Amino acid sequence: MNHQDLYDSTCFACSRLITLRYSTSFSMGIRLFHRRFRPPIYAIYGFVRFADEIVDTFHDYPKQVLLERFREDTYRAIDEGISLNPVLHAFQQVVRKYGIDRELIDAFLRSMEMDLYNCAYNTDQYDEYIYGSAEVVGLMCLRVFCEGNEEQYQQLKEPARRLGAAFQKINFLRDIKSDYDERGRVYFPGVDFRRFDDDAKRRIEAEIQDDFSAALDGIRRLPDGARFGVYLAYEYYVQLFAKIKSAPAHSIAKKRFRVSDKRKMYLLFSSALRHRLNLL
Repeated sequence: MNHQDLYDSTCFACSRLITLRYSTSFSMGIRLFHRRFRPPIYAIYGFVRFADEIVDTFHDYPKQVLLERFREDTYRAIDEGISLNPVLHAFQQVVRKYGIDRELIDAFLRSMEMDLYNCAYNTDQYDEYIYGSAEVVGLMCLRVFCEGNEEQYQQLKEPARRLGAAFQKINFLRDIKSDYDERGRVYFPGVDFRRFDDDAKRRIEAEIQDDFSAALDGIRRLPDGARFGVYLAYEYYVQLFAKIKSAPAHSIAKKRFRVSDKRKMYLLFSSALRHRLNLL
């Protein structure tokens, strides 16, 4: 291994570490991908995770300045093919190798910027935010999975978007209390956190169920090396969604729901069995 290869592999290892530290659920799913898919998906996660940290965590620093610097550094890395920021160096390699559209990156960074200013989202803002914060991440990953097969990518775009939307909306429901208490945000249009009731919750759940229904067919048509890992993430979120659906609105507004580690292990083995028997 020469020094350039050593630098590249070290940068990808940094993104892997970020994923392992921040998300046990996604880490579990990524480990089930074919080995050729793991480094680029780690790189995508590292990029989106650090951008999200700017707007959600760095309260004592000038977030707008940091986000704009992150944006400039991202595009400079892509244009020059190198960065001294390990996360951006790994990400730019993935962008260039797999042809990730800049429109997807633009949309993602716009959604991060929206969080700097918006506390309540109208319908148009909500749709734009869901697209930029979640759907485009699914599309970035899909570019990796399709490995340059444009026809396959176009066929799977809509299911990938719907899966990303379902994941994000479940996250919004799960985190509705912390988003409101810590950041003053309510993402769902027309929803007043102080009067969040079962009718509003059921309307949101109907949206999520529609997204899941549209996504499952796309998961079944993913390439072999990606299908199992994405399906496991889908199963995890289906289980989380079931817990949220079974709870009244007032309890959602008081605590954060999660899937236990024991249940995650059950999902891993049951999903593996269905995958092996071609029953997905």
